[in-house]
Amino acid sequence: MELVNNGMLGLPRAALAALRAALYRDAGPAAAAYLQEAGYAGGETLFAAFRGWLTSRSEPAPESLPIEQFEQLATGFFRDAGWGSLSVGSLRNAVATLDSPDWGEADPASGMEQPSCHFSTGMFADFFGRIADAQLAVLEVECRSAGAQRCRFLIGNAEVMEHVYDTMGRGADYEAALGEVE
Repeated sequence: MELVNNGMLGLPRAALAALRAALYRDAGPAAAAYLQEAGYAGGETLFAAFRGWLTSRSEPAPESLPIEQFEQLATGFFRDAGWGSLSVGSLRNAVATLDSPDWGEADPASGMEQPSCHFSTGMFADFFGRIADAQLAVLEVECRSAGAQRCRFLIGNAEVMEHVYDTMGRGADYEAALGEVE
């Protein structure tokens, strides 16, 4: 990946984990919103870097790629950038899914009780919103930091994601919540 003059910088996973731990220690639950806001702020630069990555491989612009090719190239981009592997899918025709068994923000040693890849949720909302040309919301529903085997992010419109969040808050799982959306 071309890392010169693209607005990106390399950040060791340990540094991101330490930053997240310090934010949670000092800001409590507000840390999630801070991390999400920072991730969202970086989405534009990340998308520009993706565009440059595609150009360096003689691939078309992101918005002109067929969905299958976009999914394949986007997963390659995130892997090459050091974030980890991603599988793109959909669930109940209501949301897109991003699954990763090795996502870079996750810290299985952190002992978190809830999904906590908040930087990534903000980053994905902006990044995928740009390709969709729509405002999107992202919710992490499984996280390696909380003991899951993978990190799973749901991407959809704000109304659907709010419903999923509220339903999960009442004790239901996300698949049941999405079943109510159909």
